[in-house]
Amino acid sequence: VQLQASGGGLVQAGASLRLSCATSRGAFSRYGLGWIRQAPGKEREFVAAIHPSTSRTYYADSVKGRFIISGDNAALTIDLQMNDLKPEDTAVYYCAARREMVLKVDTIYLWEYWGQGTLVTVSS
Repeated sequence: VQLQASGGGLVQAGASLRLSCATSRGAFSRYGLGWIRQAPGKEREFVAAIHPSTSRTYYADSVKGRFIISGDNAALTIDLQMNDLKPEDTAVYYCAARREMVLKVDTIYLWEYWGQGTLVTVSS
């Protein structure tokens, strides 16, 4: 499964950043797609997910109201719009996919396919 993440960078607290994950037509139409992050010295943490076929979305409590996940059917990408960024959002953000996404969306080991990650650094 192709997953190519891009868009990370260094921003100040309160700023916005948009991540994008390019994938294949097959994955986009059949898989659940999402973003998982890993901060320095911490375990991987679920951020947000979407079923592109239904547009149903899921969010971690820590990002609700600030982050928006969306799918672009023409470009075959899922995007993560991150607003009002905080220093605690600093992490490597991974794009991930899974064939079944009904239960335990935030359970990391159930995500089957992973992209290479993109670094987001938020300075205070």
